[in-house]
Amino acid sequence: MEYRTFFPAGQAGHSDLTRDTIARALNGRSPRPHPRSDAETSSRLAQSRDGGLPPAAVTPVPAAVLVPLVRRDDGLTILLTQRTAHLAHHPGQISFPGGRQEEADADPTAAALRETEEEIGLPPGAIDILGRLDDYVTVTNFRIVPVVGMITPPFTLAPDSFEVKDVFEVPLSFILDPANHQRHSRDTPSGEKRFFYAMPYQDRYIWGATAAILVNLYEALCDRCAS
Repeated sequence: MEYRTFFPAGQAGHSDLTRDTIARALNGRSPRPHPRSDAETSSRLAQSRDGGLPPAAVTPVPAAVLVPLVRRDDGLTILLTQRTAHLAHHPGQISFPGGRQEEADADPTAAALRETEEEIGLPPGAIDILGRLDDYVTVTNFRIVPVVGMITPPFTLAPDSFEVKDVFEVPLSFILDPANHQRHSRDTPSGEKRFFYAMPYQDRYIWGATAAILVNLYEALCDRCAS
């Protein structure tokens, strides 16, 4: 499997964002009274006045993902995966390593680390956990806990070919530029228009929950990006 890093030399990320400043930014935020969600994101991008949070008919399935920051010599990057086309949930889409939280998982962090090792072969000992972003409820009824971790090269990946088509990196500087946070929309089968974030990057279409979680990362770090 090809493992690619898509960024020109010298454009990987903000040099002023260190491990400690990111951890402080993540852990110094006030918790939200409710999770983020696809419904709220659509309402927000549509500039609707309602909260976009209708009562859930079914309790969301607990899940967790790792938001992996890679410490490259010329700046930080975000490691992402492309899912294989035959998967039942989100086939072919760009995502973070992660998945459903199992009963044996002690907490969402344990679930994110386990799923990361299963999907891309990166062991928990290679990941420095920095904190969490806001929970996110998807239209497919998963309540995702995004766990932010830092990875310091060198490291070796062994992606699961059944679940993962490709693994690649995107410069954090691209994610932290709000000009790259695009508003896209699609018509639902019921005829309603659903809005969502998208961050097209070269030949990759990053959208939906993954893009919304990256916007959440931007919002958590934006005070640090202004300098």
